[in-house]
Amino acid sequence: MNKPLAPDTEQVNRIFMHRIIILGVLIFAGLSGLLLRYGYLQVYAHEQYLTQADNNRIKLISAPPSRGYIYDRNGILLADNQPVFTAMLSPDEVVNPERTLALLAPIFDLSDTDITDILARISRSKNDPVTIKIDVTEQQLAQFSERKPFFRGVDIQSKLTRSYPYDELFAHVIGYVGRINDKESKRIDKDRYAGTDLIGKIGIEDFYEDILLGQPGYQSVETDAHGNILRQLESKAPTAGNDITLSLDYGLQTVAQQQLDGRRGAIVAIDPKNGDVLAFVSNPSYNPNPFISGISFKDYGELRDDLDQPLYNRALQGMYPPASTIKPFEGLGGIHYGLRNWETTIYDPGYFSLPGDSHRFRDWKKGGHGTVNLKKSIMMSVDTYYYKLAYEMGIERLHDWMSKFGFGAQTGIDLPNEKSGIMPSAQWKKETYDKGWLPGETISVSIGQGYFLATPLQVANATAMTASKGQHITPHLLKSSDGSAAVNVITKPDGKIEYNGKPSDWLRMHDAMEDTVKNGTARGIYTPSYRIAGKTGTAQVKSIAQGKSYNKSSLDKRHWDHAWFTGFAPVDNPDIALAVLVENGGGGSKVAAPIGRALFDYWVMQRKTKPILPPSADQLAIIKRQKAVDKAARDVIRDQRLALEEEAKAEAEAEKASAAVIATATSG
Repeated sequence: MNKPLAPDTEQVNRIFMHRIIILGVLIFAGLSGLLLRYGYLQVYAHEQYLTQADNNRIKLISAPPSRGYIYDRNGILLADNQPVFTAMLSPDEVVNPERTLALLAPIFDLSDTDITDILARISRSKNDPVTIKIDVTEQQLAQFSERKPFFRGVDIQSKLTRSYPYDELFAHVIGYVGRINDKESKRIDKDRYAGTDLIGKIGIEDFYEDILLGQPGYQSVETDAHGNILRQLESKAPTAGNDITLSLDYGLQTVAQQQLDGRRGAIVAIDPKNGDVLAFVSNPSYNPNPFISGISFKDYGELRDDLDQPLYNRALQGMYPPASTIKPFEGLGGIHYGLRNWETTIYDPGYFSLPGDSHRFRDWKKGGHGTVNLKKSIMMSVDTYYYKLAYEMGIERLHDWMSKFGFGAQTGIDLPNEKSGIMPSAQWKKETYDKGWLPGETISVSIGQGYFLATPLQVANATAMTASKGQHITPHLLKSSDGSAAVNVITKPDGKIEYNGKPSDWLRMHDAMEDTVKNGTARGIYTPSYRIAGKTGTAQVKSIAQGKSYNKSSLDKRHWDHAWFTGFAPVDNPDIALAVLVENGGGGSKVAAPIGRALFDYWVMQRKTKPILPPSADQLAIIKRQKAVDKAARDVIRDQRLALEEEAKAEAEAEKASAAVIATATSG
């Protein structure tokens, strides 16, 4: 039996030493790598990782201020702040924001556009929390809470957001706030808006953004590795925005909207003593609340495409022929230039022709008014009187005089995007159309037609100046801010209109306008209870050929005349002047004047003894629920109509394709 071979001790030792050397090299390489990495972290990348470590441990959270409240003149709250649940994302705690948002989309009902917008805000946020969803519903909150462990860096916070309790009633004057967009983000002070998602978009919310905004505060908190707050280290409370009180009256605003219900138009009421805007209504209106958190494309498209244009602010931006409402101002211009006095008369055969021209500019009354003086021209709205006056005055003097009443320029009201209207002149036409002025165009302008366009605000303001005996008025909405009298609101200095006649001429014009209500074109609204001065107007929308008569029944309703009424009350001590416009309403006497009377009645007789007050919270909730039900019903009808239209379109395409096939077969 052979004995086993003895191991080669020398060979074993060599193998062992080789292994020791290899292991030593590996250990040395590992230690060297660790030392190099340690040096990189401690020296080269020290500042970067020190900052990250501090951020993991200490976090600065912005505390946005509450926005200032908006009240009417009687202390009724028109713009409120309500706590809502808001979903927030902290970019420094989310590894893949795009994937996270894709997973959150079905929970918070985020569209592709929403996600794109959020990602854009994340890219410029500098690790500040970014709002994902404002006004999270209870159902969305429950769904998120179930999945919260999978969404590190996403939290639900309670924040204040704007609320407009009366929906469409004040929408065109107060406006609304909305999420800060890219364009706004580039121009705003980032520190001032730290933690703030909303900014004034239009109306008072936009114009007085600086007053309403406030100053942000902050909280310095300690967090764990998962971003959970362990304790608060220090804080600075935010400073709330200033509350503002408007000159608007809730009751008068309500009456104005009720009077326009179902009709397109605008109403502006002004206190002629100081320029306070008492009512400011454009109808139809819209609910501004959906704009706060972001209105859906479907709902916005419905508003945008509505033929009645509810988003259009007719009171501020609507430019219409002012028609006969300008005659009191123009009549005073005749006295100013020495072309007329109160006793001067003209004969009205029912038309006027320019010298050497056979064309007849017709009076509204066939056969005319006979002998007419200035007072009768106002009472009966005699067109021929103003045709002759304007011809003698000429377009330049007419332009200069009417400009004194604010036509052709912004009034200076404290609202953005006011339109200036058009008070035409020869120079204006040359600059606009590169054409010369024609004498017949002066005749059209003399009765508030042709190139002459004005906003309801301008007509109300000119009437207020007439009521105040030529005192220049700059209308304004801000009455006070946090109890202090409003300052720097009036953008143009007040003063008397330069007038060459007698001071008593203003009172005589008041008397003529009062007789218009007693015995003239507005006699349908006369009341013995108090004194009203007024002037009606009917603005032609569709031109009528020479020798033809106006046939309302043969025209599309949107081609009917615009109805105007303007006036003030009480005549002996005016404290309200107004303008009423009803688009395509027909005659001013029958349609617009009764609306003005309803507003006068409330302001003069009812306001102090039986004011209209807002509904209670319970009543308001019922009203809002009913509006939601009505909207849902309208949406169903609209969707059914669209479906039928699509079906009809598809059938038409099919028939067309079939006809093409038959035609091809026949020709073959």
